[in-house]
This record gives sequence, structure tokens and C-alpha cells, in this order.
Amino acid sequence: MNAKQNGLSSVVLPVAMLLIAMASVQTGASLAKSLFPVVGAQGATALRLVFASVLMLLILRPWRTTFTSASLRAVLIYGIALGGMNFLFYMSIRTTPLGIAVALEFTGPLAVALFHSRKVTDFIWIALAVTGLALLIPTGHAESLDLTGALYALGAGVCWAAYILFGQKAGADHGVQTAALGVLIAAIFIAPLGVAHAGSAIFDTELIPVALGVAILSTALPYSLEMIALTRMPVRTFGTLMSMEPAVGALSGLAFLHENLTLTQWFAIGAIVIASAGATLTTRPEPAALVPSD
Repeated sequence: MNAKQNGLSSVVLPVAMLLIAMASVQTGASLAKSLFPVVGAQGATALRLVFASVLMLLILRPWRTTFTSASLRAVLIYGIALGGMNFLFYMSIRTTPLGIAVALEFTGPLAVALFHSRKVTDFIWIALAVTGLALLIPTGHAESLDLTGALYALGAGVCWAAYILFGQKAGADHGVQTAALGVLIAAIFIAPLGVAHAGSAIFDTELIPVALGVAILSTALPYSLEMIALTRMPVRTFGTLMSMEPAVGALSGLAFLHENLTLTQWFAIGAIVIASAGATLTTRPEPAALVPSD
């Protein structure tokens, strides 16, 4: 019984972490849009990452761990990918509805899931997720979709794929502490862009409460949870489960930004959620992709 309970918790816990992380990220993205009129998407990204890095450094204290040169390279790429993902996504949602931007961004983790698939059932769930993704994007009204915003979202997807792959490598030895170091690298990478765009407005103390909320919801909490989940499940499972992200984004856009959904888009959300649930239920228990060191 204990072995069965332990086996169940080893599956349920990382899945729950991912669900919380996804909801947190999309709620934070909705909140971040309130900063755009003041500091732009560039400044909002910089504030998010700087505040998040301070929080995560204080809580996780990654300087207590020792990194090898190989792990440091992986962390560096992970941090740059993380910063690029945040920056390009925020640039996208300036002109693109949240749900559509997330759907386009999802091409990154979807490609990771497809690349690591081996069984027929994996391709069935991925095909269903792709169908939902295609329905979620309003291709029939392409003139209403900003091309630049769409390209930013696709670029964010490339960074997201790198984030998954190098996040797994970076977290193999040090787990969640790696997330703190990665966010610090992302902040150093993006902060100059934010300051260059926003100027002195980025130092306005009245922005601190909102920036702090965005940092917690969009970075500190979800990336810590994702790093833990990455060390406890195969990368294929992680990538497939992330297919729920467009649905969460669309729901957040509806709830917080009043971005109404069509019946077709609701059907797409259902297809993506079913694909994610199916992948979770039919994936056989496998050794964790990463095993944290003692």
C-alpha cells in the first residue's frame, strides 16, 4: 500500500505543481499588462525579472551550492532562454490576445513533446492537442491577428523549448536552486532593455506593489514549481502536459482582460485539455528524467 501511495504521489505531485504554475503565470501576465502604459512591455519584463530574482535569491540562496563548469553553462543558457521567453511573450501580448499568444508560444513545448515521443498513443494525444491549437488560432480572420505580435509569440516558443531542455539539464544536480540562478541571469540579460525603453519611469516607487505581484505570480512561484516538476518527470510528459497552457491563457484572458471566446475556441480548449489528461492517464510510470543529487 505504501509503495502504491508513493507511486501515486510521485505522479500527482509534479502534475499539481505544473497546474499551479500555469495558472500563476497567466494570472501574472494579465496583471503585467497594467504596467505596459507606464514602462512598456520591455520595462514590465525587466521589473518582473529583477524583483523575482531578488525574492528567489533570498529564499533559495543558490550560492550555497557548488556548480561545475558544465552545469554553469547549462544554467547560463537556461537563464538566457528564460529571459528571452519572458521578453518576447510580453512583446507579443501588447497586440495579441493572451490566449492566442500562449497558443502560438506553445509550439515550443509541443515540438519538445513530439521529438521525445515514441508510442502511438503519444502521437494521438499530440495530434489532438495540435487540432485544438489550430482551432484556437483564428486563421479564418488572419487580418485581425497582428503579424509582429504573432512572430514575437513564436519566438517565445523557441525560447520555451530551450527553457525546457536546458532547464532539465541545469536542474539535474541542484534542483530548485537552479531556478533562482536562472532568473538572476535572465534579469541581468533583460534589465538593460527595460531601462533603455522606459527610462526613469522604471524606477517609480509606485510601481513596486504591482511589479512585486507580477514577479511572484509570473516568475518566482511558477518557475520554482516547474523546476521541481522537471526533476520528477520525463521531459516528454512535461512537454505534453504543458499543452494545457493555451487553455489556461484563454481563460485568464477572459477573466481578467475580458477577451471573449468563440464556441470554436471553447471547443479547442476542450480538445487541448482532453489531450493533456489523456497523456497523463496513459503514460506508464517511468524513471524521473532527473534525479536530484543527495
